[in-house]
Amino acid sequence: MLLADLVATSASVAATRSRKAKVAALAETLALVEPAELEIVVSYLGGALRQRRTGLGWRGVSDLPPPADEPSLTVLEVHEAFEAMSIIAGAGSQQVRRDAVEALFGRATEPEQAWLRAVVTGNLRQGALDAVTQEAVAQVAGVPLTAVRRAAMLAGSTVAATAAAFAGEEALAGIGLEVGRPIMPMLASSAPDVAAAMAGLSADGTTEVAIDAKLDGIRIQVHRDGDEVLVVTRSLDDITGRLPEVVEVARSLPAERFVLDGEALALSDDGRPMAFQDTASRTAQDTGVAVTPHFFDVLHVDGRDLLDSPGHERLAELDALVPEQHRVRRLVTSDTAAADAFASETVAAGHEGVVLKDLSAPYAAGRRGSAWVKVKPVHTLDLVVLAVEWGSGRREGWLSNIHLGARDESSPTGFVMLGKTFKGMTDQVLAWQTERFTELATSPTDRSSYVVHVRPEQVVEIAFDGLQRSTRYPGGVALRFARVIRYRDDKSAAEADTIEQVRAHVTG
Repeated sequence: MLLADLVATSASVAATRSRKAKVAALAETLALVEPAELEIVVSYLGGALRQRRTGLGWRGVSDLPPPADEPSLTVLEVHEAFEAMSIIAGAGSQQVRRDAVEALFGRATEPEQAWLRAVVTGNLRQGALDAVTQEAVAQVAGVPLTAVRRAAMLAGSTVAATAAAFAGEEALAGIGLEVGRPIMPMLASSAPDVAAAMAGLSADGTTEVAIDAKLDGIRIQVHRDGDEVLVVTRSLDDITGRLPEVVEVARSLPAERFVLDGEALALSDDGRPMAFQDTASRTAQDTGVAVTPHFFDVLHVDGRDLLDSPGHERLAELDALVPEQHRVRRLVTSDTAAADAFASETVAAGHEGVVLKDLSAPYAAGRRGSAWVKVKPVHTLDLVVLAVEWGSGRREGWLSNIHLGARDESSPTGFVMLGKTFKGMTDQVLAWQTERFTELATSPTDRSSYVVHVRPEQVVEIAFDGLQRSTRYPGGVALRFARVIRYRDDKSAAEADTIEQVRAHVTG
């Protein structure tokens, strides 16, 4: 298959908001794929390379050769080129990688170059999520969608389940839980408060619900088979060698084979959680900060699969296997007031919030359903837009990603940047802000520059989940999971929050 055909499909998917149309476009392309290309094409349609690392980033693809006039690249050639880049190492490797980029991108047409740049930098926003791709795979392979979904969850990815789907329903059914093979974790939906979450899980007010503390750590899945222990992240990256403390705890438990779901968390001397950044840094390298595992679910114990067992059975197995100091704090109740008090205590102890769980539900690997519901307090700030970036994909032609700043008297400009966001913007907001920031622009808006700087006048109310230390931004902090609530025309930039208020907002 030519890369140009895949790029055209990607553009079609990005151009529509219709799920049905997205599935149809993906299915049409998958029907033309050769067996040797199948997993590569599925991965590319999902916006990801097959290689975990290529050594490339924005800088590596910022200066490209002139594009080719006609398409000639195949998806297999592209995969082989990135595979070769992924193993480049040693003296002179930077030049070798630059030459490889020159050779690959020099054969790509302008649309292909744009697509390749986006997929390399993780900036391909086309709306082809796993769930949509799974529908297309099921449609073309002629197998039940439920079978594809379950296989993808247990195999760890849609790509891994694709070959089985095309081999037939029996091959899909053959994919089960295996100790030592990570599966996609179960995810939680959201509710604005505990009362709303309780109402959804215990409609009659008498059904008991499990309320877990939501820790602000690294999601871990721990597999043990005898002395062999595997620790993976939410994205299924192997971090076993970086967390010997977790391995030690796993080997101390009274079972030979199991799969546990939980969080790794760095704690201070007083037992309170350290900043998320400290935990995240520790899982990337040995910073000297110890992390402690806290488990909240068990999926397998000594030959018994528990995926399809109800939550109350899994929790009983968890309590029998894992000592209290390594279990996430939990309350089981049908009383909304008690649940709300537990949530308040949890937040006061420095944690993110709570997760409420249906005790009759199975473990829905890889799914974000209504059986688990997270509740977190929402922080808000009034910040000033300092610049804005041109959008891509479905947001092509609109000013999208906004740069956020707080007032700072010590800064020459009077403002200090805290981060960026494109979350929470409807089409109406995108249209409005494109017009608004074109009026406020202090740099060219003719697309000659990706970033458009603006006069610091527009105030925007931002919701976020927390702050973390940052060397990237001058203020030394950055917003986590920032999203737009509304633009504040009732406030001037002089009334926006200061950098001191930002820090106090989280720590005070």
